[in-house]
Amino acid sequence: MTLPNHVTTICASKYFDAHNIEKLFKKGVKNFGENRTDALLSKVNALKDIPIIWHFIGHLQRNKAKSVIKHLDYLHTLDSLKLAEVIQQYRDVPLKCFIQVNATSEPQKYGISVEELPSFYQAVKKYDKIHIVGLMSMGKLDDLEVTRDAFKKVKTWSNQLSLPFVSMGMTDDYEIAIEEGTTHIRLGRYFKQYLEG
Repeated sequence: MTLPNHVTTICASKYFDAHNIEKLFKKGVKNFGENRTDALLSKVNALKDIPIIWHFIGHLQRNKAKSVIKHLDYLHTLDSLKLAEVIQQYRDVPLKCFIQVNATSEPQKYGISVEELPSFYQAVKKYDKIHIVGLMSMGKLDDLEVTRDAFKKVKTWSNQLSLPFVSMGMTDDYEIAIEEGTTHIRLGRYFKQYLEG
C-alpha cells in the first residue's frame, strides 16, 4: 500500500542506529520515534545538527521523563496526571502530546480507559506546558476486527474532543488505521526495506 501524503509517517527508529537514521533523513524521512529514553538521548546527541522531528512512542516512566522531556517534539503516550506534572515542571515551552487511550481494554496495555478519557482531557488542559493535539491508541495483536473497531472509536472520540490528530497504526495494522482516518502511523520494518531500496 502506498502511504498517503496526508498521513504523517513516523519511523520507529529503535531498529536503526544514528548512522542509518541520518541516511533515512537524507532520503526524506523527517519524523523519528523512540520508545526508550536512553536510546533517544543517545541519538538526539549524535544527530543534534540535523533538524529531526523527535517523537516518543513508548511508555514514558515518570522517573525517566525529566531527562528526555526537553528533547521531544511530540509525546504519543501521555497516560497519567503524574506524568503531566513532570512535563509541566521540566518543559520550557508547551509539548505537543497525544493522550494514550486503551481502546481495546486490554489489562496489559497502558493508556487511559474510555470512561476516564473526558475527565482526563479536561484535567490535563490546565497545564500550560502541555498542548493536547490528539489521541493515540494501539490495535489488538492478531485480531484485525477488534483493531478496526477500536480505531473507529478513537477517531470518533478525537472528533468529539475537536482534536486535529490521531496516532494509530503500526506495521501490522497501518492499512486499517489509514482507512479509519488516522493522521499519524508508526512504522519500523517498512523503513528497513526503504533503507535498502
